[in-house]
Amino acid sequence: MSTFHYFLAFSGIALVGLSVVFALLRKIKNLPTDNEKAIEIASYIKKGAMAFLREEYRIIVIIAGIIALIIGYAMSPLAGILFTIGAIISMTTGFIGMFAATEANLKTTIAAKEKGEHEAFLVSFFGGGVMGFSVASFGLLSLGTIFYLFSGRADFISLLISFGLGSSLVAFFARVGGGIFTKSADVGADLVGKVEAGIPEDDPRNPAVIADNVGDCVGDTAGMGADIYESYVGAMA
Repeated sequence: MSTFHYFLAFSGIALVGLSVVFALLRKIKNLPTDNEKAIEIASYIKKGAMAFLREEYRIIVIIAGIIALIIGYAMSPLAGILFTIGAIISMTTGFIGMFAATEANLKTTIAAKEKGEHEAFLVSFFGGGVMGFSVASFGLLSLGTIFYLFSGRADFISLLISFGLGSSLVAFFARVGGGIFTKSADVGADLVGKVEAGIPEDDPRNPAVIADNVGDCVGDTAGMGADIYESYVGAMA
């Protein structure tokens, strides 16, 4: 098989994977929810996660832009472009996974309450599948395209490293930023809620509990998604 045929094969597999991602997202989105209290709590978590991710990504964009300019000047403009593309895909993967998680969290809770453990497991499995298929699909599509377009160049290894470095930068910020946020909220919820106010652990009346759940979403879901994508790209390259 020629390089072009391999590229077509990888691209086709990646597109099938992305189709599965959209199918799973649609399935999760269409699951019924009729518990107003659960919907209210989930909306706070989702709004907080989106707000945190917006601010975090804003900082990442600034830093990634500066590094991309340095790479473009020190190595080549193409290397800077591939660094930027790697960072964008990594952020996209984390965002898709986080969006799916904030939707699946609510639907899993409702399914566990109304239909039992098996149905709750399936809903959570579908939510996790969004991240898994996103990582594999974007990884195949991006690396397959880079190999097809630039494998004959003398600086191919440098281009590949630049792309992986962009993914790693986002993974670093997402994991560390989300981890600090969630641990700070966790400690605050325990100290103020349980010790000072006498509120039970994980009680939604404690605002720090909502913040803790927000941190879990952005750190353990969006951050983990970017981290897995970076590891996947690095391992395949």
